[in-house]
Amino acid sequence: MTGSSIELVVDGNPLAFDGDPEMPLLWYLRDHAGATGVKYGCGVGACGACTVHLDGQAVRSCAIPVAAAAGRKITTIAGLANSGDLHVLQQAWIAEDVPQCGYCQAGQLMAAADLLRRFPDPSDNQIAELSNLCRCGTYPRIRKAIRHAVTLRKAEEGAGHGT
Repeated sequence: MTGSSIELVVDGNPLAFDGDPEMPLLWYLRDHAGATGVKYGCGVGACGACTVHLDGQAVRSCAIPVAAAAGRKITTIAGLANSGDLHVLQQAWIAEDVPQCGYCQAGQLMAAADLLRRFPDPSDNQIAELSNLCRCGTYPRIRKAIRHAVTLRKAEEGAGHGT
């Protein structure tokens, strides 16, 4: 115990943590906040299974201490959907049947959402720069789903339903 709480906001919910401020954010999210959609892969920030958004930016939660997330907005795969509607990427992932084993997919989706935030219509090279690993090799389906999400988002924007 540290004697002082660390205030966090996870998927819109204010939370407090009284434990070790150096605990990896991944373990706080899974063990204390109940965000089990955030997966443990490698523990060293290499694979991306634990990717979440910190103030909208994709980060590897296994490599970030809880203290670094204090007062910041943390979004997990459970918070990616907006008001109960699936995010365009989640819709595209389903439509393109992306997952094989599925273990890495939450991290893949979070990394792709950050990519689309930065580049609304990313080039093939920008998509290829995503560094999350997939042991099943679903990269072609991931790329196809990202392209599909761009098309879905453009259709929504054209219909006046921006995400």
